[in-house]
Amino acid sequence: MSYLKNIHDTYNLLTKSEKKVADFVVSSQKKILHSTMQDIKRATMVGDATIIRFCQKMGYTGFSDLKIDIAKEGFSAPQRSEDSFIDTIEHKLMDAIHDTRALANEEHLKQAVTMIHQAKRVFIFGVGSSGITALDMESRFLRSGLQVKAIIDSHYQAMNAALFDEHDLIIALSLTGKTQDVFDSLQIAKKNGAKIIAISNYVLSPIAQLGDVILQTAIEEYLLNGGSLSGKVSQIFAIDLLITYYELTYDINGIQMREKVARSVINKQIN
Repeated sequence: MSYLKNIHDTYNLLTKSEKKVADFVVSSQKKILHSTMQDIKRATMVGDATIIRFCQKMGYTGFSDLKIDIAKEGFSAPQRSEDSFIDTIEHKLMDAIHDTRALANEEHLKQAVTMIHQAKRVFIFGVGSSGITALDMESRFLRSGLQVKAIIDSHYQAMNAALFDEHDLIIALSLTGKTQDVFDSLQIAKKNGAKIIAISNYVLSPIAQLGDVILQTAIEEYLLNGGSLSGKVSQIFAIDLLITYYELTYDINGIQMREKVARSVINKQIN
């Protein structure tokens, strides 16, 4: 049964406060996937218990269970049609690049590369799929002659953040901008004076709001397509813009740096 029909059928059984939650969910629809309990409480002026009771009357164990059910309705698996699924995937990846390009802000890139150049140490924070992208970014920086450190374990992020100061810089990767572990570590680092470059879809997200500068990606992720290749492509494109701008700004000889790296690993290949 559709969650909207479920709400409709149960609406008259709800209390006045629970109806406020129901109205918010219906009006928000898929946007609710990016909402938290705090968002609902602020919008409806009800307490946690009311939200939980509403979800349980709908047949869900809690708010997360409701969000998963909404995500299932919005999820569309690849279907065979007149258009080849190969073309569909190609278009998604191309759209990821085009949409991220449309959001690219050269002034923000300029601020970001200045922060990288001035930092004594540069770290990249990301977990899950964004953690894998953080490792890619570390490798990409290395080929430009810049040694940075990707930290993808949340405990190590917090431990390092506790020792950061105003000379340190964090590049934080999170498509949603709501990754709790990364957010917690960034708060610690921020209190210690560290600078932050946030790479995220949403400029008003908690992680983006901690950033001294924001580089925006352009892929909206839902619960069931988290870690999508489109999201990774969007992140990598934004990262490549940042690193290329850094190389151009500080006249870094990319070919010379790449030659050094290539010579260091050339004998690692099997003849």
